[in-house]
Amino acid sequence: MTRLTCGPKLFFPVLRSSSRSAGKPATTGRYASVVTGETTLDETRRPARFRPPPRTLDAAFFLFAFGYALITALTNEFYGFRVWGNFAAAGYGLGLVLTIAELVAARRGLVLPRLLASRWTPIALAAVLAMLVPLAVLVVRRLTGVDWLITPWSWAAQPEVWVIERSASLLLDHGTPYVDVLSLDRPPEVNDYTPYGPVMTVFGLPRALFGGTPVTDALTDARLMFALCVCLCLWGTWRLLGRPRITVAAAQLTAVFPLTALIWSTSGPDLAIFGLFVLALALAAARRPVLAGVLAGAVVSAKLIVASAVVVLAVFVFARLGSRAFGRFAATAIGLCVVLNLPVFLADPGAFVEHVIRFPTGSGVVVSPAGSPFPGYLIAGLGTAGKIAAFALLGMAALAIGAWVLLRPPATGSDAVLRIVVGLCAQTMLAPATRFGYLVYPIALLGVLLVFREHERAKPSAVTSS
Repeated sequence: MTRLTCGPKLFFPVLRSSSRSAGKPATTGRYASVVTGETTLDETRRPARFRPPPRTLDAAFFLFAFGYALITALTNEFYGFRVWGNFAAAGYGLGLVLTIAELVAARRGLVLPRLLASRWTPIALAAVLAMLVPLAVLVVRRLTGVDWLITPWSWAAQPEVWVIERSASLLLDHGTPYVDVLSLDRPPEVNDYTPYGPVMTVFGLPRALFGGTPVTDALTDARLMFALCVCLCLWGTWRLLGRPRITVAAAQLTAVFPLTALIWSTSGPDLAIFGLFVLALALAAARRPVLAGVLAGAVVSAKLIVASAVVVLAVFVFARLGSRAFGRFAATAIGLCVVLNLPVFLADPGAFVEHVIRFPTGSGVVVSPAGSPFPGYLIAGLGTAGKIAAFALLGMAALAIGAWVLLRPPATGSDAVLRIVVGLCAQTMLAPATRFGYLVYPIALLGVLLVFREHERAKPSAVTSS
């Protein structure tokens, strides 16, 4: 039986069970054992962790998103960004109004209709007005023919969209997606470059093969291919993980975050790479190393920025599945990289190196416009010594994160995602040539981390088994 023990300022139950009454030895020690389910003195003294109400967090999210969209609509030089900002400000603004209305109603004891009270309704509004509508408007607006003009205030799509579509045509016509910028009859410019691996041309093939009329040009816009890819990949990830619960926070970070919605509407290649990598991670967590290796090789052959994330994925495969599975994963990924890149490299080695390696790192014939004012870029701007210092800082960060990954290898999918998020943040902050848009990778991966944790919480035996 339980005896209540009083102290000067404490009143708590301490279990005093005899072996006759409970069939087990009485609890000993200073306080009751936590396995009894009783409240211990340690628990009463432990300060409660502050957790803001979910609706308050929702309001903060939509306030930030509304502000970001409004500023973009009013100040950005790019036409597509301003169009997105106008629609997105309406979507996020409505989400903010609904969230505040529910907070006020709850405080006053009122009950809103179920649809209005749902936390998913603002998410749906944001998805429609900040993603679907601006994408459709900009795809149609692009048919007026403003590609390749040096007039950002008229671009209905960012240059990476045209460049990828052009690379597909070049691949079909010349066997390489890259222009030899040194053999042009004019000085090379930024739009002559295709700073992607040969796999990225896949997203431009529909336009190269079937475009030519207003209808087919609209239906084969590369942004639609990117959007389709990321949606299918995230759906496949959810299925592979056993359909875990998707939280509102995960949807906010991965789907309707302002940076994600902006890239979805105006460009898109980073979202396709993100989706393919997340699917590779899910395949590894589902004990399918060969298929994970296929996707790992594909994403590295599309954009080198994710190479560091693939290294973490490889360590995860080794820690989770063992050396044999790691061998199959590595052989598949490396073999596919060779198969996909070697023919294009041999077609024009100089152009391959100039486009894929030199230009993205800021050492090409034309200076990369990737110049967001992050620490690495600012330090590199100080001159030769600054560039050396920036690369040194990037190298030290890589060594530190690499040591963390190797000394404490990720045993679960969420562990792997956490290490990748930290690594990509450091890479974006410290790289001499970088873009603000690259932050979409770590931000969207935070939402993926929450989904993996839901999966691991629901099926702990599947996560820990080896």
